[in-house]
Amino acid sequence: AAPSPKMMENTVFMSFTFYSTILILKMYVVAIITGQVRLRKKAFANPEDALRNGGLQYYREDPDVERNLLFLSRAHRNDMENIFPFLFLGAVYSLLDPSPAVARIHFFVFCVGRIVHTIAYLLRLKAPTRSVAYGVAQLPCFSMALQILLATTPYW
Repeated sequence: AAPSPKMMENTVFMSFTFYSTILILKMYVVAIITGQVRLRKKAFANPEDALRNGGLQYYREDPDVERNLLFLSRAHRNDMENIFPFLFLGAVYSLLDPSPAVARIHFFVFCVGRIVHTIAYLLRLKAPTRSVAYGVAQLPCFSMALQILLATTPYW
């Protein structure tokens, strides 16, 4: 469905929607990779999955799978801890009528930071790559939160 003409007028919200959708798709990719790890090694956590993929002998733990899933689980949990607050902050920030260029920079920096963070997790890149990506992605969130607080302070 095409966005309403009124929604298309808010270029900041459209930019926010674009980057948010990229981040949600990235989260789906991490979830899909999780399933692929189990399929590739034929090591399923649930008997019904094992039965569907060759038999109960595949209802088992595999050390390689568990190690990979631990990293994937941490990456996914970290995404939820960071992307969900961004979705709230970005949506409210979009309503404050910020500069479209500045808003786009906020959204872009967060999105790239989260993508680099996930890549660093999945490829187990050398420290401090993941920490730097995390910190860089937090900067626009703090900026948006501060601007939201400044705009709403008169109403509390």
